[in-house]
Amino acid sequence: MAPEKKSVRESVIAGSWYPGKKEDLIKLIDSFLRNTDNAGLKDIKALIAPHAGYTYSGQVAAWAYKQIAGRKYKKVIILAPSHHVGFRGASIPGYTHFETPMGEVKVSGIAESMKKESKLIQSIDLIEEKEHSLEIQLPFLQKVLNSDFELIPAVVGDVSESDRTELAELITKNLDDDTLIVASTDLSHYYAYDAAVSMDTECVEAITGLDTKDAERCEMCGMNPVLILMEIAKKQGWNAHLLKYANSGDATGDTSGVVGYAAIAFYGGEKDAKKRNSQALPGELNDVEKKYLLGLARETIENYVKTGEVTEPHTEDAKLKEMRGAFVTLEKKGQLRGCIGHILPVEPLYLDVRDNAISAATEDPRFRHVVEEELDNIEIEISVLTSPEKIKTKSAKETLENIRPGIDGIILEYKGRGATYLPQVWEQLQKKEEFLDSLCMKAGLSPGAWKEKGATLSRYQVQAFKESELQ
Repeated sequence: MAPEKKSVRESVIAGSWYPGKKEDLIKLIDSFLRNTDNAGLKDIKALIAPHAGYTYSGQVAAWAYKQIAGRKYKKVIILAPSHHVGFRGASIPGYTHFETPMGEVKVSGIAESMKKESKLIQSIDLIEEKEHSLEIQLPFLQKVLNSDFELIPAVVGDVSESDRTELAELITKNLDDDTLIVASTDLSHYYAYDAAVSMDTECVEAITGLDTKDAERCEMCGMNPVLILMEIAKKQGWNAHLLKYANSGDATGDTSGVVGYAAIAFYGGEKDAKKRNSQALPGELNDVEKKYLLGLARETIENYVKTGEVTEPHTEDAKLKEMRGAFVTLEKKGQLRGCIGHILPVEPLYLDVRDNAISAATEDPRFRHVVEEELDNIEIEISVLTSPEKIKTKSAKETLENIRPGIDGIILEYKGRGATYLPQVWEQLQKKEEFLDSLCMKAGLSPGAWKEKGATLSRYQVQAFKESELQ
């Protein structure tokens, strides 16, 4: 049998949608990745990432790709929309390789076999002559996976509901634990900032809730790739988690007509993960609500420090009026400057943030009061908590197995003493035993007291956000 003739699809957007030189491209991607966090999700199966030029959506895309950095995937299936050519079904082009300034990516042999398994799959090379939505994902994948993967590139055209089901079943048939799916899409286009955030929030909630009917009403150019992925996720029992939302206005400052972007991860692998995830972040706040709370905390601290007067806020937002526990953390030049909060709800969330902001600035016994001259150098972070649940285990080993670094905040109670660490503390104390021993000492107990009979541990999760992330 004659060897396959090499056919390379050269980049059509290098030098415009992203840098055309390898070193410049790597430098830019690295800068994006440095401004993200790892969400601590295990067994990531799929991602949703935006496909605008890197100037606009690259930072959001980085949140998706940060989650798989260093992981091993042998195959990556990219589902991308067609912006220039109308057709029915999906097109897997006949190229053997895709090229970017970072090198070539080999097309998997499975791509060719998939064409033979469904009449919906065809090969229209014309689509790839101008299409950016698939290629824009490749440099990020090459960077975080070290180019050690093969590609199954699929551009999706017009499809019916039954077509989507057929394509979802075909992809599922070709899935294994070494395969990642990437769905490429942007969200709403060219609305004023607040209107776009409102529309996109509903869309993200539909996607993460795996509600395909509501998702069909969304405005997103990658509608069919996302719906196919959602159908696969429902069949496979995967969960979805929003990693980052922003829009072009956040990147450029022009809020008159913006394009929305979201990074979302789909994951599975634990039998009770779906149940835990549904409880993890009830009433998750959108960016408008986060900005309101951060602005309230800032205004409250400045007003109180300068005048001694307490700000009297007002909101009609139902989520901000819910009874929720929250912490306000102050940092000065990267160092802790105050942290006060309530684990259990004591008042509506927006008022709890206001009162904790004052306490963090003036009542944390570890620090002197914040003074006016410091205000410009202080950054505010807010952590909104879920209700704590006790960790019920029969041994120290089992306890350690049930704690998730980077995800769980922990409460320790023993002999009338207690203390808590927010999930953010995992950044400094990454080993489970070290984390728990330090928590014991914070409570005035000996290291290892968490293992003693009568000691109780509870866990909670937080939605944490800070001013620098939402500027």
